[in-house]
Amino acid sequence: MIRLALLRHGHTEWNRAGRIQGRTDIPLDAEAKRDLSKLMLPTAWQEATLFSSPLSRATDTARIVAGKEPHTDPALIEMNWGAWEGKFGKEMRADPDSGYRDIETWGWNYTPPDGEPPLALLNRLEPWVAQLQGDSIAVCHIGVMRVLLARATGWQFDGPAPFQIKRNRLYIIEITDKDWHLQNEPVRLVARPT
Repeated sequence: MIRLALLRHGHTEWNRAGRIQGRTDIPLDAEAKRDLSKLMLPTAWQEATLFSSPLSRATDTARIVAGKEPHTDPALIEMNWGAWEGKFGKEMRADPDSGYRDIETWGWNYTPPDGEPPLALLNRLEPWVAQLQGDSIAVCHIGVMRVLLARATGWQFDGPAPFQIKRNRLYIIEITDKDWHLQNEPVRLVARPT
């Protein structure tokens, strides 16, 4: 069995404003860097292989909490939100002409205009997961996490997810040759000694 721990990157200016980031390389904001500098990986995860998305908000989060350089992999880059990227979700949701839909109603195949459906993201991620050699951490994005957690729980993007993704927590998937299983409780990052 291999354990894969998923960690969402820290906040950016776009996150706080409610803008869809997707693949735009928006950096961590100053508050996120300050808050993350007070945290570190739990002891049990400090020797795991560290991966991250190549986007700076993920690589910087990995460096700060792990104290080492992550292996970056393009498979971990955020979902392509296409024409919706950079826009405000709240504004698009209020405009019936925008065509905007919350991801919980997409199913595996819905695609934002010029974007990427969850199934395409899963098809990009499964070969990456298959090559893992031991316990690993992936510092990545909420879209990547939703797809991997959906695979582990059987969620079909067809209503409320059976998980809630919060920051500063490791979501641990146990992977065997036969199945993926999400551990019940995420593991919190721990306070860095002062």
